[in-house]
Amino acid sequence: MKHSVDVLSFDRPVIALQDEYPAGFVDPMHSHDHVQILYASAGVMSVRTPETSFVIPPQRAVWLPAGMRHEVACRGPVSLRTLYLPSAPGEEARICRVFEVSNLLKSLILEVVDFPPLYDIAGREGRLIGLLLDEIERMPNAPYQVSMPSDPRLLRVCNAILGDPSDPRDIDDWANLAAMGRRTFTRSFKQETGMGLAVWRQQVRLMEALSLLATGASITQVTYEVGYDSPSGFAAMFRRAFGVPPSQYLKP
Repeated sequence: MKHSVDVLSFDRPVIALQDEYPAGFVDPMHSHDHVQILYASAGVMSVRTPETSFVIPPQRAVWLPAGMRHEVACRGPVSLRTLYLPSAPGEEARICRVFEVSNLLKSLILEVVDFPPLYDIAGREGRLIGLLLDEIERMPNAPYQVSMPSDPRLLRVCNAILGDPSDPRDIDDWANLAAMGRRTFTRSFKQETGMGLAVWRQQVRLMEALSLLATGASITQVTYEVGYDSPSGFAAMFRRAFGVPPSQYLKP
């Protein structure tokens, strides 16, 4: 996702670009000099930083601070809308976060990506940019992300689970994969990620479920792809996490 340096050097409060990416596209670890907001108006992305992994369906966007290394992978075809902010004051500008995208914010993003590079700051375009920034600031953070460990042995386990959330291996199997004793593994995993392996894996399964639901997968398909034995068991877990059944979650 590399763009013209000339465009990114324009003196504007927001620089908006759009791209189309095929299923399976992966942009390996890289960073930008500007704050970057990634939003897929269609399709689902996985975004990883050295410390965190997210799944980003069309109801969410991710704020990446300037200099934040990240990898982007497209689950299916993705219509990407990227906002670059040359300057973003405040402590929160330096924190990676996933936030909800309201219908208004989505409309604003889709509008501003069609602006000419040197849009009129003093006119209508500038006023919409101001409203866009106001809306981004007021959007609540989205739940469900997972912290990534720095220990390469634990990272091996986390990457395996992210690659296949339905993997049925138990904690002894994962400890063996990490070449660690069970007690050392469980203690180290909680120290590095802030949660036990079972909770971490459930978070991954919830993120994967949201991703699959956003792409139109059936509840039955999602159930088995994220490692649950029955649709009723998956639906009960989903309702505990989100307060609504999966059939209701993506409805406007």
